[in-house]
Amino acid sequence: MQPALDLAALGKTPFPGASPAYEDARRALLAEEIEFRRRMTRLVAQRRALPPGPVIRKDYRFEDARGSDVGLRDLFGDHTTLVTYFWMYGPQRERPCPMCTNWLGAVNGNAADIQQRVALKILGRSPVERQRAFAQERGWRDLDFVQTLGDDYARDLGVLMEDGSEYPALVVYRRDGDTVRLFWASEMTKAMADPGEDPRDAPDIAALWSILDLTPEGRPADWYPKLHY
Repeated sequence: MQPALDLAALGKTPFPGASPAYEDARRALLAEEIEFRRRMTRLVAQRRALPPGPVIRKDYRFEDARGSDVGLRDLFGDHTTLVTYFWMYGPQRERPCPMCTNWLGAVNGNAADIQQRVALKILGRSPVERQRAFAQERGWRDLDFVQTLGDDYARDLGVLMEDGSEYPALVVYRRDGDTVRLFWASEMTKAMADPGEDPRDAPDIAALWSILDLTPEGRPADWYPKLHY
């Protein structure tokens, strides 16, 4: 591949009048952006090349939107890959987590496309109808909500604490016949956060932060989305 600096030299700043200092800094940044893209491409390939993960042997039970008691295998439908997001909307919460809500709002806009390729389920400890009622309030039409029956699933994921508080979890499963395996799960915990930063994945899957990262102000250190403004 061509050196990133050589490719960056092909860049052209929109609008006339940029100072030499701006042009030099932008070309240097563009080279870094190209290197970042290449690193991300390698990271994605490394993820796809993971060896088979552990077989999920426990019979976790769920209730789907039809009121049926189903197992993890049933959540795949006709797909061989299942993407799940466990959101913080347990029965003890009056309202869902604002951060989960923000992320799901963005996913809802892409859900119909995502579901052409993989199964996508949003898991919560609250009854399905309670989850769907909030979805209707937000105008979400394309997300499929599922209740986790009992707390074994949340506890085994390590996202349900003794005091009843929860953490979110993004988990991808792979099906081979009737066998379900873990493919990948987000494992960047709070203990892995860099100084002065909230814990987050790489790449950052939240559209909110990705957009704010493009701005002069960047992502604020003391601001989080809310359910209402």
